[in-house]
Amino acid sequence: MKKYYLAFILVVGLLSTSLAQRTPQPSPAASVMQTVGVTDFTVTYSRPSAKGRTVFGDSAVVSNGRTWRTGANAATTLEASTDFMFGGKKVPAGKYALFSIPQSGQWTVILNKDTQASEESYKESQDAVRVMVMPASASEFMESFTIGFSDVTDSTAYLNIGWGTVNVPVPLAVMTTDITMMAMDKAVMEKPEDPNTLQNAASYMLSKGKNLSQALAMADKSIGLKETFRNVWLKAQILAKMGKVAEAIPLAQKALAMGKTSGDSAFSFMGPQIENGLKNMQAMVAAAATNAANMVKGAKGKKK
Repeated sequence: MKKYYLAFILVVGLLSTSLAQRTPQPSPAASVMQTVGVTDFTVTYSRPSAKGRTVFGDSAVVSNGRTWRTGANAATTLEASTDFMFGGKKVPAGKYALFSIPQSGQWTVILNKDTQASEESYKESQDAVRVMVMPASASEFMESFTIGFSDVTDSTAYLNIGWGTVNVPVPLAVMTTDITMMAMDKAVMEKPEDPNTLQNAASYMLSKGKNLSQALAMADKSIGLKETFRNVWLKAQILAKMGKVAEAIPLAQKALAMGKTSGDSAFSFMGPQIENGLKNMQAMVAAAATNAANMVKGAKGKKK
């Protein structure tokens, strides 16, 4: 009996120790990650709740004009994997403490280099950037303080700081095209004889409508190293984008024929794309020929 009693006491002791190690927090920790283009943003913060209190104002949880850690418990941090624009101002990649100074008319939102800073130890001299942002009315009341992202594109987004009836949207921007082009250039330099690397780089340039002559050269080199329906179709698209539609048509036809016998599973969804692209090219050439014929007829009619 004594043996079982000692075992019971041991289990109770272990449970008590485990429970004592972690208890619920009034402002629970949270994190949110958002990729914008090729840039990863991560925010780590704590979420206080309103609990019937006035959130912002002169006599509120967060007083107007007070430097606030934009959360609870510890510094809220924002980390970005590449350089970015924060409220229109450029900021180097890295991790920052997110502070703010609420006002009824506009907020000052701050990224500070001291990620361990508190409201008491915060120093303006450590600011990486300060921006002024107009607050907006939240679409619905937010009981818990919330930081999130919205209106995400491949190069822009909003960082939303919201609590109660207030939402503060801070515009973010990243130089996605420049970053990706640099990465593509580096990849091609490291693997200049790899057809897939050349194809990927040329495809991205085509998607952005940039450096098309360079993209065409890369597509040609990729075809020279290993011809596939993919890189032949890519070259056809580049030529069409450059306005050389008549030159693109036979390449599109060749890509379609190659794809049908390639055994490549990707052709199941790329085949219809090539067929539609080819039809559009043929229609463009036909329309151009008709316009040219009409212009000739018109010119002859004037001479009469």
